[in-house]
Amino acid sequence: MNDGTRLNKYLASCGIGSRRACDELIQTGRVEVNGSPCLNMGTRIGPGDHVKLDGKRVVPNDVAILAFHKPRGFVCTREDELGRETIYDFLPPTLHSLHHVGRLDRDSEGLLILTNDGDLSQRLMHPSKSVEKEYLVTSNQAFENHHLDQFLEGIYTEGGKLKAKAIERLSPRRIKIVLDHGAKRQIRVMFEALGYQVTKLLRIRIGSLWLGDLEPGTYAFLNSKEVELLMKNPKA
Repeated sequence: MNDGTRLNKYLASCGIGSRRACDELIQTGRVEVNGSPCLNMGTRIGPGDHVKLDGKRVVPNDVAILAFHKPRGFVCTREDELGRETIYDFLPPTLHSLHHVGRLDRDSEGLLILTNDGDLSQRLMHPSKSVEKEYLVTSNQAFENHHLDQFLEGIYTEGGKLKAKAIERLSPRRIKIVLDHGAKRQIRVMFEALGYQVTKLLRIRIGSLWLGDLEPGTYAFLNSKEVELLMKNPKA
């Protein structure tokens, strides 16, 4: 019998996390269905069922997916222990439950996706999907041509070998760079390994969705076609 929604998908639709994260919650006995602990990963939830996490009932959220233009100088967290300004300062309280998909560091800016759809977050972040992210990057000094080649061939850093999928020089100190697997602060780390400093970093594309004319500090809800664009890379 396949009626209803699989438990991990139901939990993900409540904004709790990805299906994989919800599987762990089920396995550790934190989920109840109709008043009883549920460890059965195959359980399906129908309209009359009641689901609790840690004793509190959870219900599916209306799915919200938005594109946000993160300004420079703000951190990707709800509350910062150092008291720094965060991206959530730009959002109304009704959107504070949304999770940012990946992050841009404090000094970086550009396109950031926020959503309560745990499955979408997982798909965008999973290495197997190879979702491209495109950046405009300005350096403190002009690039050597052979260094540009190294970005494509791979740069050895303390965290391992890092490389870009594509790179294009726009001016002596400005390049366009595409990643399809992102390590923490990857672009800055690669630059520093070659003796450069990033002075500006702007993310302009995720998948086939472009930042466009979205102003810093503003956001726009995505429709189904725009969400599809997120998940597919431009044709070569």
